[in-house]
Formats: sequence, structure tokens, C-alpha cells
Amino acid sequence: MRLTYIGPVLAGHDHPALEELDARRLPPSCYLVEVGEDAGVDGEIIEGDVLVIHEARPVQHGDLVVVQGEDSLRLCRSHRVGGRFRLMRTSGPKESFFARQPDCRGVVVRLARA
Repeated sequence: MRLTYIGPVLAGHDHPALEELDARRLPPSCYLVEVGEDAGVDGEIIEGDVLVIHEARPVQHGDLVVVQGEDSLRLCRSHRVGGRFRLMRTSGPKESFFARQPDCRGVVVRLARA
């Protein structure tokens, strides 16, 4: 699913989904993305959700991970295989691909829904 970069996590951010978010409790290596319309409205993550992404957190098995696609940021689920990760798309074609830690743009640490 496509993600739209919103910006770094800052106190007083005016996005409606972030009213409950305390930015002071998150490290400065976090940023926000909004889930695109290709997510639909009947899954774990739906259109319009805002995700808090931690850039410095290492990817683990089963994490939701942000990777750079050909034209946008994409959300994938990670499956650890040795020193690499097999990343599976969370929506769209059920294709998977191998990646290493440096290929990942961050790990989802929080979901906010308006």
C-alpha cells in the first residue's frame, strides 16, 4: 500500500488523527506517513490511518516496515530469513522480495486513526 510522507513527529502537529499522540514521548528519529486509498477500509490498516515510523529501530520478524518503492513509500510485513528479510506487501499483488536492513526506511511503532 502506498504511503504519503507527512513529516517529522512534532508537538502540536495539526493532523486530526494525532490528537491523542504525545510527541514528547517519541524519539526524534520518528516521522509520520498517511496510508493511501489503495489500503481500502476493511483491514488491519485502512485508508487515512497515520503511522508513526521509527527510522533507527532495527527490523525484526513480523514488523510492519516502510520501504522505498519505484514511485512511493510502501508498507510491507517482514519475515526474517537468516541475515535478510523477505518483505511481503500488505495490499495489492501478493509479491514478496528480499531486502536487507539498509533497504528499510523504518518500522511502524504506532498507528493513529481519526
